[in-house]
Formats: sequence, C-alpha cells, structure tokens
Amino acid sequence: MDKYKETFGVDISKDVFDVYGSECGHSQFKNDEQGFKLFAKTLASDSLVVMEATGYYHYRLAQFLYKNGIAVSVVNPLSVKRFIQMKLSKVKTDKSDAKAICNYGLSNEVPLYNALTDVQVECLQLFRLLDSYLKKRTATKNKLHGEEVLGIPSKYVYGSLKRDLKHLNKEVKGIEDRLLELVKQDQQPQLTLLTSIPGIGIKKASFLVVITDVFY
Repeated sequence: MDKYKETFGVDISKDVFDVYGSECGHSQFKNDEQGFKLFAKTLASDSLVVMEATGYYHYRLAQFLYKNGIAVSVVNPLSVKRFIQMKLSKVKTDKSDAKAICNYGLSNEVPLYNALTDVQVECLQLFRLLDSYLKKRTATKNKLHGEEVLGIPSKYVYGSLKRDLKHLNKEVKGIEDRLLELVKQDQQPQLTLLTSIPGIGIKKASFLVVITDVFY
C-alpha cells in the first residue's frame, strides 16, 4: 500500500469514530458532519481511509470522504477479525480496533469504495425500516402469545394487537415488494443467477443482492 502517503484505520460507533494513522497514531472525532470535516482536514490528498462495513454507521463517513476526493475502502468485518486473530491480539478497545484496521489496510490490497447510487441509498433506507418493523412485529406476536397464555384475554386488547399485527404485516410486505422492485430494476442479472440456485427463492435472493451490493 506504499502508493498512499498514509493509511488510516477507522472504527465507528454510534456517537464517535476512532482513527489510527500509520504515521500520526490515534485520534477521535464525533460521528457527525462536523466530525467528518475535522477529520478530512487532517488528511493529505494521497491518504487511504479503511473502515469496516458496520451496517449503518460507516455509510455517511464513507460517502462524505468519497465525495471529497479521499480514497476510501470499506472492508468485510470478518476479514479484519481473522486478521486480528492471526496477529493474536487479545486487547479489544476502539483504539486497538482502529489500529488493527489500519494494519489490515497496510498488509492487504483493499478494494476502493464507490459512492452508493440513488437506488442503493433507497435500499439502505428500506432495510433500516424493515428491521424496525420486524422487531415491532416480533414484539407484537410475543404480546399476543402472552395474552393467550392468560387464558382470558381482554377482547379489546387482543383485537388491538391483532390489528397492529395486520398493519405490520402489510408494511413488511410493502417494503419487501419495493426491495424486489429495485433489485429487478438495478441488478436483474445477479438476481437471476441467485434464483437459479436450488433452495433460494426470489425474496431471499433479492435480500442477498441488496446486502452484498449496499453493505459490502
């Protein structure tokens, strides 16, 4: 990775992100627009920033750096984990994680990040919403079961929960349909390839396409 003046490993959490530079060491910034700008000011134009695919948290920073001309790589967390295990590192803190990611970037040819398209951004938003609705649906199902266990459930409570479950099922289906529509629009060849595998239906295939396309 000697074509870059300095490599930075970034470990991101909800509120902050820790950075470890191969030359400048550790620093920390807020995980918001102001923090992004402050971090960008510390980077030379020929720097490389490496971060793990963390679902939601890495996305905004990766997009910001990419749009500001900074080389970014978003890597699979499992690859970094294996790298850490190979190095027999037993101390796990945000600082050590950022350093491990930096060392991973120095030791491996990492792929460069490309900004997400409008379709990919919508898929990411849909996944967030789907995750929220699925959790609510599970909670509602558990409440229904709890009322049934009582043996004499309130008709009003039971009816309210059933209506809530019906609404959540409708919303989940709507999101799944929209995701499938977007995948067909943007990644039909990949979708066709996955559905040709025995045991993988079109819904599961569409999820796999989105997960691979957006998160990795």
